Amino acid sequence: MARKSLIQRERKRQKLKQKFHSIRQSSKKEISKVSSLSGKWEIHGKLQSPPRNSAPIRLHRRCFLTGRPRGSYRDFGLSGHILRERFHACLLPGAIRSSW
Repeated sequence: MARKSLIQRERKRQKLKQKFHSIRQSSKKEISKVSSLSGKWEIHGKLQSPPRNSAPIRLHRRCFLTGRPRGSYRDFGLSGHILRERFHACLLPGAIRSSW
């Protein structure tokens, strides 16, 4: 189980991302429209004005059950060892288990 403070920090980043999404998108569109270099630098400054944690690149995918940051599969939203336990317990329909 991941520390609860790290999970809460990740949730806070998700909320910030949603809050500043429209600002980031509009400034990115403006940069593509402007042809002068000084204008692009000015808009680039606006793009850096929102908080750093509102950038989507700072989000990290975590396991839905345990909050583990590594080894989580996108399709299921679970980490590898939880996924394997679910496969062997036949709790994931349509999944084929392998034994090695």
